[in-house]
Amino acid sequence: MHPFVKSVFAAVALGLALTGAAVAQTATMADRLITVTGEGSVAMTPDLAFVSLGVSKDAETANEALTAMSLAMTNVMTRLEAAGIDKTDIQTSQLSLDPRYDSSSYDGSLKMLGFTATTMVNVRVRDMAKLGGVLDAVVEDGANRFGGVTFDVVDRNAAMDDARRAAVADGRSRALLFAEAAGVMLGDLVTLSENGGYYAPAPVMGARMAADAGSVPIAAGEVAIQTSVIMVYRIAE
Repeated sequence: MHPFVKSVFAAVALGLALTGAAVAQTATMADRLITVTGEGSVAMTPDLAFVSLGVSKDAETANEALTAMSLAMTNVMTRLEAAGIDKTDIQTSQLSLDPRYDSSSYDGSLKMLGFTATTMVNVRVRDMAKLGGVLDAVVEDGANRFGGVTFDVVDRNAAMDDARRAAVADGRSRALLFAEAAGVMLGDLVTLSENGGYYAPAPVMGARMAADAGSVPIAAGEVAIQTSVIMVYRIAE
């Protein structure tokens, strides 16, 4: 064989050998890793509420239904502003006009009864002490639709950072437990990534909407700020 060809074959063989060794080393390293998920949660007292409420009116004609609904909603908006709710904290979320039918006839025919006009608004209440009174007041002024209440906190950044610290601590604790159970030593942290943070809105407890109810009772409960992280540790030699 020509010397030059020999040298080429030798170089190729050496390259393949080095590549195989690198792949084997990588596989060995990958086999000696511990991957865990850490979770962290912080409970906070909400200082912000979001209320969905509105007005629905029935009438024989579309114009009459819209007029009645608009009048009642104007009164509701006026009461909200009088209660200290800023205009920027009130946003229309639904506006509809639908025909009403009577389907109770034996032959299955539909008889048109009139129209129903509905509008809903989302209201942000920044003063939690006013929440019950606001709900009661708007009912007195014509609100007859209630879509629910959810709670939040104005500044979640500090709470989210505490949840992240808790998630990392939880992840390391799990990694140590796994290493001990496996009879190995936990090595250095290789990678750390956040899996996504979120919060769980607090539900409403015992809310009711009636004109003679007095101040509507609201239990805000707590808002849970949560996150999780993925941590990869090397197994020590």
